[in-house]
Amino acid sequence: MKNPNFLSKRKLIVIISVLAIFSAIYAVSPKKSSTAKNKVAAAKTIISPTKKELDIIADKIFQNEAGGVKNNLVYWNTGENFPSLGIGHFIWYKENEKGIFEESFPPLIEYFKMKNVKLPEILEKNKYAPWLDREELIRLKNGKNPDIEKLIDFLYNTKDIQIEFIYKRMEASLDKMSAISGNKENVIKQFYRVANSPNGLYPLIDYVNFKGEGTNPEERYNGKGWGLLQVLENMKGEGSGKAALEEFSNSAKFVLQRRVNNSDPSKNEKKWLAGWFKRCDTYKE
Repeated sequence: MKNPNFLSKRKLIVIISVLAIFSAIYAVSPKKSSTAKNKVAAAKTIISPTKKELDIIADKIFQNEAGGVKNNLVYWNTGENFPSLGIGHFIWYKENEKGIFEESFPPLIEYFKMKNVKLPEILEKNKYAPWLDREELIRLKNGKNPDIEKLIDFLYNTKDIQIEFIYKRMEASLDKMSAISGNKENVIKQFYRVANSPNGLYPLIDYVNFKGEGTNPEERYNGKGWGLLQVLENMKGEGSGKAALEEFSNSAKFVLQRRVNNSDPSKNEKKWLAGWFKRCDTYKE
């Protein structure tokens, strides 16, 4: 029996995520009257990566999430109740499946549609992840299932669209984060401090894809989040450059260590920590 309330809530989350990303695409910066606001506006204009820069970041995220392996673009981690797809290993829940992590694959599908990208049949026909469990997906992949093979090819050939989507999500995240933060000014300052550093867009784009914005109240252990918001709130430094990237990297490690400390021991999240820390080290390179 379907739970109407759950389905409605889930649809609402997807709609809100898509609208937030679309608003970032079409937003026009308002005029600022004060000097401080003009500085922020000027800083925003600096965050305009070229296609080549985004392609480089896409390759890094592909490496971080899928090990740079094409076949891993459709994946299901051990112990998780959802598959992960694309260069960002976007979460796609089964119908009526509940999880604390924000679902990101349906908004990506909507972004593909907005860009008039032709979808493979498996995405056209399925609103929810169509596989019963990890074992079924592995069996179908090992058997070279045509639908999955086409899906993998599609995700490999649309890396440029996927990185656009991730970038827009990062861009839209600042308003969402500052709206709920108890220290809005510091969050904005630290965001642009990192963004305006050499190669500073990569840490922001990768982390928001890696652990989210940190604005979802369900993504908490013992009341503490682990998203981009929490990383920025923990930063206190001044000025852009190497110091900003090093502080971001260290702050991300602190937030992730706290997540593991607060997690249910039965989940054994500490097994991921070494890999997470290695990923954070790339933010200061």
